[in-house]
Amino acid sequence: MKVFIAGLATETNTFSPIPTGMISYQEGLIAHGDATTRAPVGFGAPMHVWRDRAEALGWDVAESLAAFAQPAGPTVASVYNAFVDEILTDLKAAKPVDIILLTMHGAMVAENCDDCEGDLMSRCREIVGPDAIIGLEIDPHCHMTPLMLEAANLIVAYKEYPHTDISDRAEDLFTLAADAATGKTNPIMRTYDCHMIGMYFTPLEPIRSFTDDMFAEEGKGGILSLSLCHGFPWGDTAETGTKMLAIADGDAAIAAARARAYGERLWSLRDQLVSNYPTIEEALDKAEALDADKPIVLGDFADNAGGGAPSDSTFVLKEVLNRGLKGVALGMYWDPIVIRQCVEAGEGARLTLRIGGKMGPASGNPIDLTVRVLAIKKGLKQKFGDLDMPMGTAALLEANGVYLLVNDQRSQLFDPSGFTQLGLDLSQMKIIVVKSSNHFYDRFAPIAEVVWHMKTPGAITPEFTSIPYTKRDGNYWPRVDDPFASETALAE
Repeated sequence: MKVFIAGLATETNTFSPIPTGMISYQEGLIAHGDATTRAPVGFGAPMHVWRDRAEALGWDVAESLAAFAQPAGPTVASVYNAFVDEILTDLKAAKPVDIILLTMHGAMVAENCDDCEGDLMSRCREIVGPDAIIGLEIDPHCHMTPLMLEAANLIVAYKEYPHTDISDRAEDLFTLAADAATGKTNPIMRTYDCHMIGMYFTPLEPIRSFTDDMFAEEGKGGILSLSLCHGFPWGDTAETGTKMLAIADGDAAIAAARARAYGERLWSLRDQLVSNYPTIEEALDKAEALDADKPIVLGDFADNAGGGAPSDSTFVLKEVLNRGLKGVALGMYWDPIVIRQCVEAGEGARLTLRIGGKMGPASGNPIDLTVRVLAIKKGLKQKFGDLDMPMGTAALLEANGVYLLVNDQRSQLFDPSGFTQLGLDLSQMKIIVVKSSNHFYDRFAPIAEVVWHMKTPGAITPEFTSIPYTKRDGNYWPRVDDPFASETALAE
């Protein structure tokens, strides 16, 4: 047996003002066939799993490109074309192969392609023919497209959000692909369109039980795998939205029935999934009034770099300063200009800096603030699950009891170590504001009195009824009360 492995991933916010070009991938990871000789990073982690599993069976492994970038706008066409050409060239050189395993995001859009996952897999299929097994591991914030389903034998999405199970799902995909390639199973995929757009946090009910039930059913009654494809609301494609995916062993009817059953179950839970997040003002009012023993953690939902936002909005900072609050930590602010000034001046310097608000209207206005530079460190990393994620150079700034974490490599804040490795004792903070939608929850919740997601302005604001789609139709909940009825009426 011969296994071909590769990765090409970014999550594309088609409304983001930031282009995704070669520099973005260089900051993330570009490895030309040697990603598994390096420490696993983000989307590269599955490739380590697949090589280890294949070599343990004595199978040959051909490794191609691994290229991953922080979410932003569409990938530049020339960059996408070059990456795809490299993978296809390597695949042709590796022939014959029995299994192709790809790690991608599922919501990658390039300037010349709205369905990068389907495009790459279909072009791989043209090279290897119908008999090779093609397996894809993706983020649940994906667009599940007809071309993806046509080109692949197996698609497995992470089940958890925060995504703490990337390597576990890579294990699942390898097992499924190996069983299919050796004739033990005949995987058949079917999906169900839930006609919903939203965010589904798996640590919290009712999605916790929904996810646990998916785990429990796999391997029973002919079901090989179940994936809730949450969808990525800020990617404007024809297939944007929530879909349920089921893979059955040789029985399309079973796969279709289970996909429908889970999809209808999610639909029945829709009223429990409405995100009634407090505004900035409401959240700070509640935080000021709460007598807490531990910090109150607030998620700046709409300025999440992991969803393609700039991570430099100043809306929360402005309100904190206007109220004269103290004991507040906020981060991370992506501001390479501020970092340059801090590095030049050095630790201990007192500077007047123009912070944030640099990338456009979704970032708000910059704030002029006199700060002390408490600490500067280069080459920092933070934890995302078991993976190390780069932060670049970061500085901790202080102004009248308000502490700002600023860095020069755009990323959401996953972990308290973003602050603590620069010397800030978070236990002494009244409020911690984290620029992230939900990945922060896994590691910040244990140190928090409470965690509240805020309905903040920004590039990925959770107002699902008013996202200005041009390619996705408007027939989805919550924009339409009953999109199934509307669909039927349109069909008639």
